[in-house]
Amino acid sequence: MKFIENSSEFNALLYDYESADEIIAIPIPIDHKKHPIETKLSFVFLMLDSKCYILPFNHTDALCLNIGDLGILNRKDKPIYTLDKKQTYHLTGLNNLIDVNLLNYWNTGDKTKLDLHSNDIIRHYHMKHYEKTDINTSIPIMTFTSHLYKIATEMQVIVSKYPTPDILTYNNDMFDNFTYIEKNGLQTTDGVVYSEYNPFTATGRPSNRFGGINFAALNKSDGSRAKFISRFGGKGKLVEFDYDAYHLRLIADKVGYKFSDESVHQHFADLFDITYKEAKTLSFQYLYGFIPDEIAENIEYFGKVKEFTDKLWQLYKQENFIKSDIYSREIRGNNFNANKLFNYYIQLLETESNVLVIKDVRKLMRKYKSKLVLYSYDSFLFDMHIDDGLPLLTEIKEVLERGKYPVKAAWGNNYDELADITEKF
Repeated sequence: MKFIENSSEFNALLYDYESADEIIAIPIPIDHKKHPIETKLSFVFLMLDSKCYILPFNHTDALCLNIGDLGILNRKDKPIYTLDKKQTYHLTGLNNLIDVNLLNYWNTGDKTKLDLHSNDIIRHYHMKHYEKTDINTSIPIMTFTSHLYKIATEMQVIVSKYPTPDILTYNNDMFDNFTYIEKNGLQTTDGVVYSEYNPFTATGRPSNRFGGINFAALNKSDGSRAKFISRFGGKGKLVEFDYDAYHLRLIADKVGYKFSDESVHQHFADLFDITYKEAKTLSFQYLYGFIPDEIAENIEYFGKVKEFTDKLWQLYKQENFIKSDIYSREIRGNNFNANKLFNYYIQLLETESNVLVIKDVRKLMRKYKSKLVLYSYDSFLFDMHIDDGLPLLTEIKEVLERGKYPVKAAWGNNYDELADITEKF
């Protein structure tokens, strides 16, 4: 174990870094309770093959390096394995990262059970000094090292067990998207808050909560959304884009059914001879649940969906898994039936489709002041500077729709009071 505390020691480390075949980095923040964007890096535990190093940046046990020094480790030809790619990026700025939790999740369906703070002594410090905001700078580094060495060796086992190339595209697309959105933050009347996306769910559809806020399920009726406002003050608006009947349209693409330009729910209201509201309830009921033979025989769309569901189920029974359409992630499990498998398939198709969309949105936003601040399944919230105006809104709409998935748009001074502006552009 070597402490790196000055430029000459850091240069010697770079020599070992260049020759290392496998690199593992575990960053420790000064305050593990805060979002990684809101805290600082205490130190990095670095394993180069079998050699271990401590790079201190904010700790009482050592002379500390400049955080900018880490930029030298950003090399496309030198991927760094880390337990949590988003956290590591927020703390270190490193971007050549591979998420080991993702590697395990991709191959087993579960993230690892590795916990950076599960050591009994570390937990004792955290409990005893709960109110201290930078406690990790005071816990002796050597208290961490044996625990982090154990975690790093277990990470090595996972890396050697599972092939990395299978996840590289998803690793970069998914986590770079979420890192970007998290970094933008959301302005509230009490200051900026940060979301934290968790892609390690049963379906792959990310959850999103942090600091006691469930960003994926903000209440629409109790006024709690009113505190979310624009960071640009009087020169800003919050703008939300929502897909119209997104799942119904995604599956229509898969089964070869063409909707007209009218509302999907109105389409079904006319077919069933019922109201728009009743059609909306009924169409989702059939999509996610049981489709009666009579409906399958008389309503072409649901006949095609039923046939597609049956084919998925037969494939699953033959192979014991199915693969997602875009990133080829395997869906496995022992407690599926045909409808549940189809529901998982829909949610993963939605998620992966949106990953590609957000990639394009990120490219678009480079030339604007505005920010994408929240993604929730079939909706996207932007903090818009009014200088960006109609050109931004038009381009966002085009990127999201891709010529076949209509969106509605609404804007307002806060997230609770949004007025529909779809017809204005």
